[in-house]
Amino acid sequence: MGLEVESRSSDSPYVERVWRSRSHDVDRMTSIAAAHWDLVFWEHRGQVSAAVQGPWSRASAAPVPEDATFFGISFSSGTSMPHLPVGRLVDGSAEIPDATRRSFWLKGSAWRLPDYDNAEEFVRRLVREGVLDRDPIVAEVLRGASPDLSERTLQRRFVAATGLTRGAIRQIDRARQAAVLIQEGVPAQDVIHRLGYFDQPHLARSLTRYIGRTATQLGDRDQPEPLSLLYKT
Repeated sequence: MGLEVESRSSDSPYVERVWRSRSHDVDRMTSIAAAHWDLVFWEHRGQVSAAVQGPWSRASAAPVPEDATFFGISFSSGTSMPHLPVGRLVDGSAEIPDATRRSFWLKGSAWRLPDYDNAEEFVRRLVREGVLDRDPIVAEVLRGASPDLSERTLQRRFVAATGLTRGAIRQIDRARQAAVLIQEGVPAQDVIHRLGYFDQPHLARSLTRYIGRTATQLGDRDQPEPLSLLYKT
């Protein structure tokens, strides 16, 4: 019952993760906050749909079509589609028209539907055709680099490339790390110390806002409403 989710990391600098899932006997999930945007394809009752789903600044409830299959590419922070500014997609999505089992339309051209195994090849073509762009400074800063740029310039580049501020991305990523650790059985006090939260109320507020679960609920694997993709970063 719920969502069967499979995912893998990628060696492409443009891709954060590739995933696929199937729904069974579930009509709603908790969609956790995400600093990345996704290109998603799904099939439900013979109808194929596609959409660009933007970053999510907080957890929210999301409907799930029953007995549907999904495939998605989650793009790395700093990757964007210049013709579709990611800032317009925060907490939202843009439908891609005329999707079939074989193809879909993007930026005025027909594209063959990618799949779980050839996602990187598809992304390389997007880059060659100028559909995808990437700001390497964003990735470098998130890895801890300190480029010779003003704070204002950095913030402008972060918002342009991700739709979110650098602080928001770090808070979201930290909450996701905390949720994974708690699900693995790490005590909340250890999570607080390891990830730099001030205290237990600070952790609790972060989990509620970005994950939609309390620490107790994350430790309970029998929650009636599944979570969207949660993985180690």
